[in-house]
Amino acid sequence: MPITSSSLDGMKVAILVSDGFEQVEMTEPRKALDHAGARTLIVSPVDGRVRGWNHHDPADSFEVDVPLQTAKPEDFDALLLPGGVVNPDTLRIDEKAVAFVRAFVEAGKPIAAICHGPWTLIDADGVKGRKMTSWPSLQADLKNAGANWSDKEVVVDQGLVTSRKPDDLPAFNREMTKAFEIAHEASIH
Repeated sequence: MPITSSSLDGMKVAILVSDGFEQVEMTEPRKALDHAGARTLIVSPVDGRVRGWNHHDPADSFEVDVPLQTAKPEDFDALLLPGGVVNPDTLRIDEKAVAFVRAFVEAGKPIAAICHGPWTLIDADGVKGRKMTSWPSLQADLKNAGANWSDKEVVVDQGLVTSRKPDDLPAFNREMTKAFEIAHEASIH
């Protein structure tokens, strides 16, 4: 069944980022979700605006829609975790960010994580026994945390969608939208 422009109507998606996220790994999935009808909101421990990166160079800044301090996981239906090295490394040592992610894991809500994004899932106890992929340098960390890691452009495991890098965005966006749609349809029926 093709994804229509309204397949995610009413779904609220949290995009958890700190400064240093890989910009295209936030903007492209966000466009795909918005196009499918979801309402995407940037959640961040950073006040006001958060800055993306284009590989190793600072890029654009984006308005934070919901400060992490006041964000409630129960207000969201799904979670997007963009990569970039600095972003997840900052989030995984932020107790509030880890607790926010853990709430999605424990509730069984769909989560999409790309590149270095799965790093935060390790600290949120969200990878043990899960089929996943990531940026290659996270392979040992994910395996050591109990994940079944493989080198594929996209891996889907019961609502958890992971990809390796920006080149994988077309497959990531397609599978993320499908997984979020399945969860959304189940929640309204």
